[in-house]
Amino acid sequence: MLATGAAATTALVQVDREKIYQWINELSSPETRENALLELSKKRESVPDLAPMLWHSCGTIAALLQVVNEIVNIYPSINPPTLTAHQSNRVCNALALLQCVASHPETRSAFLAAHIPLFLYPFLHTVSKTRPFEYLRLTSLGVIGALVKTDEQEVINFLLTTEIIPLCLRIMESGSELSKTVATFILQKILLDDTGLAYICQTYERFSHVAMILGKMVLQLSKEPSARLLKHVVRCYLRLSDNPRAREALRQCLPDQLKDATFAQVLKDDTTTKRWLAQLVKNLQEGQVTDGRGIPLTAQ
Repeated sequence: MLATGAAATTALVQVDREKIYQWINELSSPETRENALLELSKKRESVPDLAPMLWHSCGTIAALLQVVNEIVNIYPSINPPTLTAHQSNRVCNALALLQCVASHPETRSAFLAAHIPLFLYPFLHTVSKTRPFEYLRLTSLGVIGALVKTDEQEVINFLLTTEIIPLCLRIMESGSELSKTVATFILQKILLDDTGLAYICQTYERFSHVAMILGKMVLQLSKEPSARLLKHVVRCYLRLSDNPRAREALRQCLPDQLKDATFAQVLKDDTTTKRWLAQLVKNLQEGQVTDGRGIPLTAQ
């Protein structure tokens, strides 16, 4: 009986894989592409090797990028920009499959070598706050987020050759809470890499742009709290304080709301963020010149 059950399971898996290959083949045809996108995006979590299957299938990645480019090409000619929920969902299904390829260790390097993330950047440039555009931005950020989550050096090296930092900073300033959270997570991951930290602290212009946006976010969070977003902001500040020049600058520009009890209620159950915040304040106090009363002396 057990053997029969196992055979049935194997047969079911085989049928499933045949369906996967059928949908992958159907991506190449405009007539069947839409349904194939929908079905494959539903299966991306349950088929562990879907990414290599997509990457090594003839014409599949080109078909996914064609779906992306359909929107990129029409966007500049639409004023004011409009995007239907149907168009947005179609592209987001294609982006979900690209995220699957970006996340997989077997396909990630080839994905970067082909510069595929750059095809998503036009969506990060959009500023329309309508839901279809917001969904498109968030899904595009998700692809970059999946890349940085791997903590691979080649990912950071690639991203630093692109405009991802200013794009994330703009979304951090004016996006929805969810988009801000993902964009700040991407910046955090770049900062946690030594090359990324050195890059951002290399010039005053880069550092001050990051510090200015983080400062605006703290002010906004003091009015509209979000524990999840605040966690990423504090981690970014803490990592910046590891750089001597940035630490010196932060002594002058760290928002008062991070030094007083503004966020005490928001963080009451978040021991990790409270520890990071305490460490940040400690880092900024260490090595600081004070007068006889322990009051910091600011450089003249």
